[in-house]
Amino acid sequence: MPMKPHKWGYKLFILAGVSGFAHNIEIYSGQENDPQYRLTNEPDLGASANIVDLLKMSLNNSDIRSQSKQIVYNVYTFLKELSSKPDLTADFFKQAQIHTGEACGLSERTVRRICSEAKHSEDKPDESNTEGLKVPTGKGGRLIVCHAGCARYGFIQGSKLVFRSNAGNTADYHSQMNAEIFQKWFVELLNNLEELSVIVMDNASYHSTLVENYPKSNWRKADVQKWLTVKNIEFSPLETLPELHQKIKGLMPREKQYLLDQISLENEHEVIRLPPYHCQYNPIELIWTQVKSQGAKNNHTFKMVDIERLTHEALDAVTKEDWEKCVRHTEQLQELDNQKEILRDTLMEPIILTILPNDSDASDEESDTEELE
Repeated sequence: MPMKPHKWGYKLFILAGVSGFAHNIEIYSGQENDPQYRLTNEPDLGASANIVDLLKMSLNNSDIRSQSKQIVYNVYTFLKELSSKPDLTADFFKQAQIHTGEACGLSERTVRRICSEAKHSEDKPDESNTEGLKVPTGKGGRLIVCHAGCARYGFIQGSKLVFRSNAGNTADYHSQMNAEIFQKWFVELLNNLEELSVIVMDNASYHSTLVENYPKSNWRKADVQKWLTVKNIEFSPLETLPELHQKIKGLMPREKQYLLDQISLENEHEVIRLPPYHCQYNPIELIWTQVKSQGAKNNHTFKMVDIERLTHEALDAVTKEDWEKCVRHTEQLQELDNQKEILRDTLMEPIILTILPNDSDASDEESDTEELE
């Protein structure tokens, strides 16, 4: 406001990062050009520039968050070194992480995480590296794991399958597990079962290979005719593709017949498939969570050879007691959902609509007949 009678007021200059966290703040009162209001040896760059110069002094050309991590780790390291000296109170310094958090105004959990990153990461914070601790992104190689277990035995002996995916970063690694590989593993699993068993699995594509591959709607007419010829089914060359599909439809069973189910029955076992989108009923999903958590906790190099070793160690560390807890949890979920379904059926009474002929419509038809006569 050029005509403002008294030029006074305050402005707040804040140094903040892209995350929105404020690192520093300075107050601009409009009197920064007066030497008595400037710091000692502060250059006179103009009122606003002087404030900006003060803010950038705290940066020192490094990342604030990485500086904070380095400070916390240095304090923790210093206290840890002191704890090894015999002339100091051991009980105090053995709680180095707790006292570090108190000194820095952080929780013990935050200090423990920062120290773990700094000790095990190759990008340990030091004066020459201020970019912070780096963790690889989700891109990279994959491990594919197949296993089976139960509450009575834990993991089934001899059923572990762990191999690397060759898909790399560009292809879908799920395609590396196909029906052929899974069927081979499944047959070996059946041979390792010590007693007659019920096998629970979901509806993944490689679990659901059909006994007979019937022609699909997108098949060409020549392929459909070839399939009918192989099956010794008579047809006329003049029949159209919809007519051929109608003939095939009459041959298809009312329920899908899966190849793995048939193999299980031949070995006196039974397969039960989960309803779609109900993976919470499968206890092995909880086991996978435990295995992945254990592997991630001990993964400090992010190298495939180490990840493969950690995966085997995590799988071998799963006990029969872990399986019992997971199975008991899924059974409780099923029982709870079953009770909800019963309650829903009880509360929702069936609605029956009785549709009777309308008297007015009948009378209209009678009058129309009379007029025609």
